[in-house]
Amino acid sequence: MLTQNDYFNVGPEDLEDQTLTQLAELQSLPLRCVGIDFSDQDLSRVSLTGALFERCILADADFTSANLTNTRWVSCRAGEANFRSAILTDARFERCDLNNTKWQRSKVAHVCFEGCKLTGANFGDTSALGLTFRDCLLNSAMLSGVSFYKSELHKIDFSDADLTYCDFRKAVFVEGGSLSMARVNNARFDDADLREASLQGLRLVDAKLFKGAIISRSQAGILLAGLGLTVL
Repeated sequence: MLTQNDYFNVGPEDLEDQTLTQLAELQSLPLRCVGIDFSDQDLSRVSLTGALFERCILADADFTSANLTNTRWVSCRAGEANFRSAILTDARFERCDLNNTKWQRSKVAHVCFEGCKLTGANFGDTSALGLTFRDCLLNSAMLSGVSFYKSELHKIDFSDADLTYCDFRKAVFVEGGSLSMARVNNARFDDADLREASLQGLRLVDAKLFKGAIISRSQAGILLAGLGLTVL
């Protein structure tokens, strides 16, 4: 892991006469930004490979088509930020507020989200090989087509999310989680272990999608109730 000496530490004075984009072009070291407000800034197409953002405010910031490879984001507030078409390969987000962020057509391969709020986030048409979430809120998020094949899903709340065409085959829900009211048309749950997840309100649109899935007796009752059947 990099130390403080491996970064160029950005202070407010560094941004008085130049933008973050200009500063990044001049520095050979990756940037480290702590407690800086970048709200509403246009950071599209900026190259910030390896940068570290700690406790920064990035609400409504625009990172369209930015190179954010191997970046790290810790305790940042970035609600409504735009990451469309950005390259985020191997990036890591920890304890960040990312509600209603936009990630369409971005490259999020091997990106890790841990302890993040992603309510309403849109991951439509992303390149998401190896994308992982842990202890995250993804309620009402758009995740259509994302693969969670053989993933361990720790405390993931997918309530009301769009999970159409997602691949949950052989995935395991660990320490809770929720699929309540999620849209699962054409998703695959073959051999998934769903026993720890809440299935309240989940509609069993096609039983074949859950072939081999492991559920509890109480969960079976919930799914059958959604078909209008009463379990005695």
